[in-house]
Amino acid sequence: MIIGYARVSTEDQNLDAQIVTLKEAGAGRIFAEKVSGSKRTRPEFDRMLDQLREGDVVRVTKYDRLARSL
Repeated sequence: MIIGYARVSTEDQNLDAQIVTLKEAGAGRIFAEKVSGSKRTRPEFDRMLDQLREGDVVRVTKYDRLARSL
């Protein structure tokens, strides 16, 4: 299954463009949250990791949505 992860850093930013892009990429499930990448606690990210199964693929619109740096 393709799993999508969308994140913006502040409450006043919008997740819509990322969600549309992930759906177009075939994401069957999307985890989304509004939290800074510098925060150690990202509940939706943790939920996504917990639910990943062998063969799943995680997609993001940009690498910096997943982590602050590569």
